[in-house]
Amino acid sequence: MSTIAIADTQRSTAPAVRTRLRLTRRGRIVLTTLAATPLLVGMALAVLNGGQASAGNTSGDVRFDTVTIQPGETLWQLAEETAPNADPRDFVQDVISLNALDGSGLQAGEQIAIPAKYSDGQ
Repeated sequence: MSTIAIADTQRSTAPAVRTRLRLTRRGRIVLTTLAATPLLVGMALAVLNGGQASAGNTSGDVRFDTVTIQPGETLWQLAEETAPNADPRDFVQDVISLNALDGSGLQAGEQIAIPAKYSDGQ
């Protein structure tokens, strides 16, 4: 009989080579994108919410009276009746802004808010 000698190659110790982590170009792009995404989202939220915070500061001081619009009445006529000493253009613009109107068209029976500075008999 013959014997076969098997060399034990697994036990031969070769020095372990440690390699450094190498990032490819694609890997660097992915890593940078993952790191920058939370910062960009935070900045976007800060920009979008920044305008809303300042809008609430001025609305607390607005005082107004209400007037019911008669058939055929216009904002210009209302300005002449309500605030004869004020510039009608300023009155109309203030009423449009206060009531969030699309224009100067009014409906009969509509309740319109008039700034208190005009209804006090300026």
